[in-house]
Amino acid sequence: MKIYLDTIGCRLNQSEIETIARQFRAAGHEIAETPEGADMAVVNTCAVTTEAASDSRSKIRNIARAGVAQIIPTGCWTTLQPKEAAQLPNVVRVVTNEQKENLVAQTLGLQPATFDLEPLSRIPLPGLHRRTRAFIKVQNGCDNHCTFCITTVARGASRSRPVADVISDIQFALQGGTKEIVLTGVHLGSWGYDLSNRHLRDLVKAILRETDVRRLRLSSIEPWDLDADFFALWQDKRLMPHLHLPLQSGCESTLRRMARKTTPASFRELVAAARSVMPDAAITTDLIAGFPGETEEEFAGTLDFVKEMNFAGGHVFSYSPRPGTGAAKLKGQVRPEVRKKRNHILHDALEESAQVYRGQFVGRKMSVLWESTSELGEWGWQMEGWTGNYLRVSANAASPRWNMLDEVKLTALTMGGLSGELI
Repeated sequence: MKIYLDTIGCRLNQSEIETIARQFRAAGHEIAETPEGADMAVVNTCAVTTEAASDSRSKIRNIARAGVAQIIPTGCWTTLQPKEAAQLPNVVRVVTNEQKENLVAQTLGLQPATFDLEPLSRIPLPGLHRRTRAFIKVQNGCDNHCTFCITTVARGASRSRPVADVISDIQFALQGGTKEIVLTGVHLGSWGYDLSNRHLRDLVKAILRETDVRRLRLSSIEPWDLDADFFALWQDKRLMPHLHLPLQSGCESTLRRMARKTTPASFRELVAAARSVMPDAAITTDLIAGFPGETEEEFAGTLDFVKEMNFAGGHVFSYSPRPGTGAAKLKGQVRPEVRKKRNHILHDALEESAQVYRGQFVGRKMSVLWESTSELGEWGWQMEGWTGNYLRVSANAASPRWNMLDEVKLTALTMGGLSGELI
């Protein structure tokens, strides 16, 4: 049977869809590059914003139009809106997040233990999902109650995966030729709190000690889960100098309404501690524009703080009311057009600081892991990939070098990245 897999949203969703792919392969099925000609499709949906929920529905409808007769939606939007998901065309079964780990076994009428008998090394998903980096799920759920976030409702309480299970997944990925591992979770920094009060640093140390991973990267980490001592881990150069620390707002009163466990002052201290150990590290972030009650003065405070932090990049989201969250009930809902305007202003500020950050590396030599290749005829191949500090680099090569690490001299700034020359 040919199975088409697609995913919307976060890196955790990407990790889960790769696990689903490995399980289908272990059962003898083929992963299709496109929905055309596939017998079945699984879509891992997202609900973090109204746009993500809309994208999830559109994905399912498009796959049905491509002729896939059996579609199984799963993920956060499906968990929150199972009846609506079940009514979409060609949906034969709805699988909530709670049931997701057994999705393949239940679909094929197998025992879940089947996949533990003959585990397969990682093969990147074909098509648009053919990533060099392997996203490894180490944690699920979240015990925070940020007032804007629906994920806690969709994913449930925080649960850590045992070290041995994480190491096993990493070993399978390395056996498949993976050069870079990315640790991911809903609340990654909470890993270990439910395992005899262990900490994420313990997991990172175990991975560096027990595997020969070439590059290890951490995905988004809440700033209150870290302290200055955490950055000593970066003495091991296999740990990539990139931290994604969601700020959401640079205004203390807005952060209180969001129920965030940080302040601009503590965030500033954390970033300074990281940069004292890793001067070239990329510090990226997430921001929400137009949160309920955000005044012009509060927004100005956020903008000033964002400029002060000199971020290497990030994402800006216009506030999206999610039913079932505390923020949806708050007074002072900001008009959509104001949210949009503030989004653009913050986006421009982030892009300006990102361009300054990238500019520091023109003329330097850095290691790049190539993630995509496209043929340029007589000119060879166009390569795109990532440095350790998450700079997007493009260069030409005489032969395709997908999933290879090369030393590259960075020669010029481009739109959103840098160009370089292979050494």
